Amino acid sequence: MANPQLIVALDTPDLNSAESLLEKLKGLPLTYKVGSSLFTLAGPRAVDLALKYGGKVFLDLKFHDIPNTVKNAVESAARLGVYSVSLHLSGGAEMLKAAAAVKNRPLLWGITVLTSFDENSFAGVGFKHTIEQTISDLAALGAGSGADGIVCSPHEAAAVKKRFGAGFSVVTPGIRLENGGDDQKRSMTPAQAAAAGADFIVVGRPVLKAADPAAAVNEILEAIK
Repeated sequence: MANPQLIVALDTPDLNSAESLLEKLKGLPLTYKVGSSLFTLAGPRAVDLALKYGGKVFLDLKFHDIPNTVKNAVESAARLGVYSVSLHLSGGAEMLKAAAAVKNRPLLWGITVLTSFDENSFAGVGFKHTIEQTISDLAALGAGSGADGIVCSPHEAAAVKKRFGAGFSVVTPGIRLENGGDDQKRSMTPAQAAAAGADFIVVGRPVLKAADPAAAVNEILEAIK
């Protein structure tokens, strides 16, 4: 199995901070995640900035709407030149198929269950099945409706890879250099996520809060080899 690819989250407070981070990471083999925080503030300029520094862009806006609206959003993302986008699998097969039908589209990565949930909090919002079962069901929906992979915690990665194989990507946020300590309930270290079969590992705070972000990235890259 190939080493997972590393995605660094540009969860910075503004574009200047994002550019400062990109400058420190210049030349490293990375994809950059532009999420709702920076995109709400800066819009397409955030994508343009990451592309300027040579990185691919994962536009993580978690599209979830009626099929035509999501199709239009994916078309807009394609025009921005992003590598991949996220969309909620719970939007259903019709929504997913509309997004998948977009010509020259980015990769579609389906959101399953947020890594901030544990079993108790997940049941508390009305879900009847376990997190693992729900993710398996949503992954099947995505695989059958044109999604290119799913986003889930590394705890579910091995089961998804076993069921759906190498052609269906698993993208794992909730990565910490040490387990525990914040709002990520289902987290793993980079090495654990790699061993579980993750294809893409998303890292935010361990890089953003590091005294030397480039050294932190190189440590992670070494850990997932």
